[in-house]
Amino acid sequence: MDNRTSVLLVDDVSFNVQMLAELLKDDYQILEASSGKACLELLEKNRSVDLILLDVEMPEMDGYEVCRCLQREEKTRNIPVIFVTARDNEEDEEKGLKLGAVDYIRKPFSPAIVEARVKTQITLKQQCDQLQRLAMHDQLTGLYNRHYLIDTAARKIARALRHKQGLSLIIIDIDHFKLINDQYGHCGGDAVLRDIAATLLELSRTEDIVSRVGGEEFVILLEHCDIKSAENKAELMREAIELRKPQGISVTASFGVTELSVNGEGFIKFLDRSDSALYQAKNKGRNRVEIIEVNE
Repeated sequence: MDNRTSVLLVDDVSFNVQMLAELLKDDYQILEASSGKACLELLEKNRSVDLILLDVEMPEMDGYEVCRCLQREEKTRNIPVIFVTARDNEEDEEKGLKLGAVDYIRKPFSPAIVEARVKTQITLKQQCDQLQRLAMHDQLTGLYNRHYLIDTAARKIARALRHKQGLSLIIIDIDHFKLINDQYGHCGGDAVLRDIAATLLELSRTEDIVSRVGGEEFVILLEHCDIKSAENKAELMREAIELRKPQGISVTASFGVTELSVNGEGFIKFLDRSDSALYQAKNKGRNRVEIIEVNE
């Protein structure tokens, strides 16, 4: 499998595609599309693309319209686009850049210029991706952070209500975590946090949002999941955490579980209800799972 950075070449003239492919193939994985429609269809199939080199003059759908379509979709609007075109007046270049392209290369092009500009945009894209990842993830555990959870929860709540699908929330708190830090030091505490994060990920589905929201607190948002299924999953996680003993440290955790109201509610109210369930688990002796039904 080719895991190199990918560049999509879009041009209805095969000779132009071949020239660019020959120029870039040693450094990048090359994908090709012979029309604007083919470009959008390829991206719709969830192909990962890091950069698009896009011709302007194509039949049916020109490069400008393709760029407009890319900008309208969340999954494609952040893919950098470089126009490679025979249109050489400033008005066309200005139009392309205003539509969201990051660069504009005129044909006939210099191979060295194409290579340099592609390398520059790939570097910028990789730096941007890294910053975005840091902004969305907890640095210690690698899980999503509170900011990403809140941002994503609003969309998942709206989708669950629109399609009348179950959405459940699990909140997890490590029992007596301060004592763990006091006895084993912060390195031991960090090891426990990383191990529990790994356990939660192992027992979660790809579509679940597993996040660390505080020092020793984790939240999991589960789509297409009713409260009974979420309770069963929480119990599996509780048992797994109790058995792990990272670095020989005995660890338990308490769980609060609830389900989204079918009448609609914001994320904060949803989270508060699961937090109330967690509070019950703590009061009843810790190392247990408690649920709060929506109609309670």
